[in-house]
Amino acid sequence: MAWNWENKDWPAFTYDRAALERLEAQFLRRSGEFIGVFRHVDRSDRDLLRIELIGDEALKTSEIEGKILDRDSVQSSLRQQFGIDPEQADMPAAERGTAEMMVDLYRTFAAPLTDQTMFGWHRMLMSDERSIRVIGAYRRHVEPMQVISGQIGKQKVHFEAPPSDRIASEMTAFVQWFNETAPDGKTPLAPLTRAGMAHFYFVSIHPFEDGNGRIGRALAEKSLAQNLGQPTLIALAYTIQRERKAYYDALERNNKSTDITDWLNYFGATLVEAQSNSIRRVDFHVAKARFYERLRGQLNARQQKAIARMFREGIDGFQGGLSAEKYIAITQAPRATATRDLQDLVAKRALTRTGALRHTRYYLDLASSE
Repeated sequence: MAWNWENKDWPAFTYDRAALERLEAQFLRRSGEFIGVFRHVDRSDRDLLRIELIGDEALKTSEIEGKILDRDSVQSSLRQQFGIDPEQADMPAAERGTAEMMVDLYRTFAAPLTDQTMFGWHRMLMSDERSIRVIGAYRRHVEPMQVISGQIGKQKVHFEAPPSDRIASEMTAFVQWFNETAPDGKTPLAPLTRAGMAHFYFVSIHPFEDGNGRIGRALAEKSLAQNLGQPTLIALAYTIQRERKAYYDALERNNKSTDITDWLNYFGATLVEAQSNSIRRVDFHVAKARFYERLRGQLNARQQKAIARMFREGIDGFQGGLSAEKYIAITQAPRATATRDLQDLVAKRALTRTGALRHTRYYLDLASSE
């Protein structure tokens, strides 16, 4: 069977609008909920929360592609980009570049899409790459652009994109479609439909040598922000990463047809879930601020280190709970000291305790700070 771009009706995607109405309504309702929740965050904390949300997306959109970034470096670079911290010359290139792309997406969401927009993002994302032949421009190589898996000799081709000599015309059509389907365009589309189609259309073309998934997800977020009239801060990459295989399976299921109802249902449901995760992350941030305010000056350095490590796990929590062994590994404290520290944290209602003996586990006590 031919790939979708080989079909005679490419790129005239079709889909069942009625099947998406419920998801579109949910998305708009939860967008209002997120705006309301975010407004309840103290003004002094909003910059910090914004950096945490954008930073997590930067980490997760890279992690989806198998690229692991340093969290502290990403957050530090974001603080510099937003003018909170002074510039540092020794910031790792990958972390700096990814942060730059995320901030540019945040600041310029309302601007029409251009080739130069995507070329700039590509240069930022590839700032540490040495094996990419063409950076900041569309691919030119003559060999097929394929998405493959498996060992050499037993590889499976999941998708093959249009040849390089078609990319310029394909991307001219894509940019025109993206801008014409914007809220103020000639043929505006509903938010979820446009974002899902933008991502799928772009990755089907696969115009760059590398970074197509990350830029495709950025385009989906730009699309959503334009439809909402403000940056979304949505946990899209965070949500996709939790079920990464389902994401790639959905792309593969739909890459031979221009009927993308199945893809839009998958992506729309993922976006609605991402909104719920965004709201949970804001609630978690508020609870974290109240937790530290309640316990200000009451924790020793070891306890502070362990608590900070637990909070870094976010809304999913510390996997398996905190055990005495994990506390010792984090703090390097002797066992007797660790036991006293943990008992003290429970007494101060910083942690709750479950189980007994070697099955004892500790969890953050956020309810006591409400």
